Amino acid sequence: QVQLVESGGGLVQAGGSLRLSCATSGRTFSSYAMGWFRQAPGKDREFVAAISRSGGSTYYADSVKGRFTISRDNAKNTVYLRMNSLKPEDTAVYYCAADRVPPLAVVALSRADEYNYWGQGTQVTVSS
Repeated sequence: QVQLVESGGGLVQAGGSLRLSCATSGRTFSSYAMGWFRQAPGKDREFVAAISRSGGSTYYADSVKGRFTISRDNAKNTVYLRMNSLKPEDTAVYYCAADRVPPLAVVALSRADEYNYWGQGTQVTVSS
């Protein structure tokens, strides 16, 4: 089965930056659309960012647009989330997810039920 392992989380002060990585097993990584979601204490899991299988299309939640950047390196089977200008409200467990049969439009990747595989998450804590 496909395995996803997130890394790069940690504690950072407001205004700082972090880069999350998601390493994915298998030689079919390039056929998967990829997404990042997050879940804060007491809140539902929410969409953060998504990227098409080629990396040519991206989509972001309004709350992170302009601050976060999703990217992928298909040669390394890895997707990244660069987070700049972090705010305390960004504090959450961040999850990487893979969609084995991507939809035609990246906007559809905002739905958690679109994804087939999930990582176990990495904690991001932003202090003020």
